[in-house]
Amino acid sequence: MLLLLLQQIGNLTPIELFTFMIALLIATLIGMTVHEFAHNYVGHLMGDPNPARQGRLTLNPLVHIYPAGFLMFLIIGFGILGTAPIAAHRMRNPRWGYLAAVAAGPFSNLLIACVVAVIIRIIGVDTLVGNDTLFLFLRVILTVNVGLFLFNLLPLFPIDGWWMVLSLLPADLAHQWERHAQTTQYVFIGLLFLSFALPAGMSPFGLIIGQPFNYIATLLLRFGLGI
Repeated sequence: MLLLLLQQIGNLTPIELFTFMIALLIATLIGMTVHEFAHNYVGHLMGDPNPARQGRLTLNPLVHIYPAGFLMFLIIGFGILGTAPIAAHRMRNPRWGYLAAVAAGPFSNLLIACVVAVIIRIIGVDTLVGNDTLFLFLRVILTVNVGLFLFNLLPLFPIDGWWMVLSLLPADLAHQWERHAQTTQYVFIGLLFLSFALPAGMSPFGLIIGQPFNYIATLLLRFGLGI
């Protein structure tokens, strides 16, 4: 996903690259925190008592972060950023309640990207032209969250998209889908390996989500800039 972000940002000077890395850290913290909070909060609304018991109904990133996975993301561009202790069997409606709680994570990232686009629109192009650092920060936050939104929709175990498909399927098909969870996990691991082994332009994840990523990120940026 880092390559997709750099493609959106463009060529950077060394100073701009340093600023980009700081912005990436902040953007990822924001995206991870809101994503996990959304899982926990909607799970809480659906009747799961664990998020409240474990103090997860907060926007404090230290509560949600998975340090090893977060560090891995910053180093190699992939990692488990955070965790949410939600479970379908503890909810009033295990199927639809869990679907809502799982979907809340990635769609909260899309919401962040939309809010940033509105902020860019409010600040205005004239102000941003004179403040490259602020514009870079806002663009990174927007694009990181578009990336998190799309990546988490992939129907591969254990990504959110896999659980969303499980909840949407009728019982008989859901059982078959669940039986093949490990297979989709192997596919996920294989695609991840190929993403690092192949040249940047041939990354499987880049090929899968690259086009919708560029479309959504560009659309939101154009809205923010009023073009």
